[in-house]
Amino acid sequence: MSDEVSVEATGETVGEAKWSALRELERLAPGLDRDAVRFQVVSEGERGLLGVGYTPARVVATAERPEERVSAPPAEGEAGVAQELLERVVSALDVDARVDVSESDEEVVATVTGGDLGVLIGRHGQMIDALQYLANAMAHRSVGDERRRIVVDAAGYRARRSATLETLARRSAEQASATGRRVELEPMSAVERRIVHEALKDDPEVETASEGAEPNRYVVVLPRRSAD
Repeated sequence: MSDEVSVEATGETVGEAKWSALRELERLAPGLDRDAVRFQVVSEGERGLLGVGYTPARVVATAERPEERVSAPPAEGEAGVAQELLERVVSALDVDARVDVSESDEEVVATVTGGDLGVLIGRHGQMIDALQYLANAMAHRSVGDERRRIVVDAAGYRARRSATLETLARRSAEQASATGRRVELEPMSAVERRIVHEALKDDPEVETASEGAEPNRYVVVLPRRSAD
């Protein structure tokens, strides 16, 4: 059985009476769907002779009372660390976004969805990588050595960047194999270097190594025949 709420309101016109009824409904049932409100016109009102005196318009408005939303309990462990960190960052940056967290036995993925999240991702993903590093460091302090890895993503950035890096890795491998010379890639974060290493680990013609010092550490693709 649906839980409905009804109010009766008056106004000089039917439109004013409906508006008054709608405001009263929203006061009694916050969050109701305005488009689902049903109106019954009891009286359209009537003006008196020569504009003196009038009978007000009268309407009855009815709507289903919205179900009370039960807030999800706050996440705990690594998920709680990631969610709290990202919600604070989103609030500080005044970004209109939502943080969702999913968990598996191996990792926790915290995803930010919303409008323009460029400021959260940063140039070449520097901001989002820093947030991921910070989330993992905080989880290590909170949970200990047995913590799961935390992945921080925003607007599908990880998938897009991974595809770009895998393509770059394959092209670099082809170049190294064809020329017999090493190919140095641009400086990358540890997260991105890992993607390149994984993409080429089974390639029989090349091998990879990381060189340089942070924050300018980069991947080198080497033809196997010249790596001895």
